[in-house]
Amino acid sequence: MTNTHILVHTFDYLEPTSLQEAISLLAEYGDQARVLSGGTDLIVQMKMERLAPRYLVSLRRVPGLAGIEVSEEGVQIGARTSIRAIRRDPQIRALYPALAEACASFSTTQVQVMGTVGGNLCNGSPASDTAPPLIAFDAEVVIAGPSGERRLPLESFFLGPGKTVLRPGELLTAVVLPRPRPNTGSVFYKVSRVAADLAKVNGAVVLVRDGDRVADARLVFGSVAPTPFRARKAEAVLVGQVFSDDLVAEAAQVASEEVSPIDDVRSTAWYRREVVRVLTIDGLNEAWRRAGEQGGSEEAGRQGAGSREQGAGSREQGAGSREQGAGSKEQGRRVAADDRCEITLKVNGETHRLWVAPNELLLNVLRERLHLTGSKYGCGIGECGACTVMIDGKLALSCLVLAVSADGSEVLTVEGLAQPDGQLDPLQEAFIEHGAFQCGFCTPGMLITAKSLLKEVPKPTEQDVRDYLKGNLCRCTGYASIVRAVLDCAAK
Repeated sequence: MTNTHILVHTFDYLEPTSLQEAISLLAEYGDQARVLSGGTDLIVQMKMERLAPRYLVSLRRVPGLAGIEVSEEGVQIGARTSIRAIRRDPQIRALYPALAEACASFSTTQVQVMGTVGGNLCNGSPASDTAPPLIAFDAEVVIAGPSGERRLPLESFFLGPGKTVLRPGELLTAVVLPRPRPNTGSVFYKVSRVAADLAKVNGAVVLVRDGDRVADARLVFGSVAPTPFRARKAEAVLVGQVFSDDLVAEAAQVASEEVSPIDDVRSTAWYRREVVRVLTIDGLNEAWRRAGEQGGSEEAGRQGAGSREQGAGSREQGAGSREQGAGSKEQGRRVAADDRCEITLKVNGETHRLWVAPNELLLNVLRERLHLTGSKYGCGIGECGACTVMIDGKLALSCLVLAVSADGSEVLTVEGLAQPDGQLDPLQEAFIEHGAFQCGFCTPGMLITAKSLLKEVPKPTEQDVRDYLKGNLCRCTGYASIVRAVLDCAAK
């Protein structure tokens, strides 16, 4: 049985400091190399011993790959922009609601913070949550490689499960969306077995409304074909027609017959067709309603441009595409598989210098080298949240973070919540007061995640708390006391 507490496989760790250097490394090593961005899928696959790349090319120090830039023509999203940043961006929510909803449905809060839009697309999964809305909004991808830059429709990017059009040495650098037409409404929907799971079926509906007629339509589905699937026959039923219940029912039936799902562990093909039919009805009606709302997404997008949240988000995400391709004069790092390198970590306010191998995990370093055992070994593949810490103020699953890639970062573990004199954090006090723990195994991860929530949303609702903590599993308390503790701390 695979031991997911460690990363058995060894590899050379490469950390370029410019886009051109990254491309050169990928071209040189070809199929032996993998790109490391968020790592929430790649590191899992490596820990499960399903992938064994000889080289990992990290993008953490390549400038210009993160950020959201809005212009009159549309939006450009850097490939390393996190799912969480896209979800929370006010202009994305205003102009492209279906994309924001897709990001909100995406796995857990920790994975949203760590995962990137480029990584999600480059996995080539038919169940990708971001692909349907991006295709529905006619997105293009920007690809850089040894021969220069090329652009193509995102719909053409996918070739099959796990396969894309990327050639040796190529890297997806950005996603570009045109500005929606006036009177556009959109919605994303997803059905899965449990919260934070891959989709049985997901899909995006985008409608353009012209009076009582459908001026244009896009219906795109995931988990129902070898690649994200655009239902062109169903779209043709809608375009130019007067919107009505009968028209919606007809388009939904055509869409259910047009998709080509399979039977697998998550669902049957018959069920998936039924879900496509039913949710297409709901999606069309909701997209139509949104398209007719007063003000429209165009005005909302203009209002969002000057918001404080957007300004903060831009600073958090880093440089935008204006820096695309700009290189650092710093030398790129390379650590051989059988070698070690020195890293610096500031953990709970104390600076540590450590020698680590490329395949050492941050969780192991925290527990075994620094003896900070609050962060727990749980599932080892990012599903339980017991290992949650903050890195540079952002949530991270320390079981999926290479220690070498955290070099120079500030790390907060549960041990760092209390004051130096031992006085507990108000959140810890609330957990004690409300009995929000029993065995205590999940509690450190719960506390760190809840701390991040209160920083991001100081006055959360119960739904906010439950959604934010959905990636922290608890076998004892049933969550009720945990939710009460977080809400009480926020109220005080």
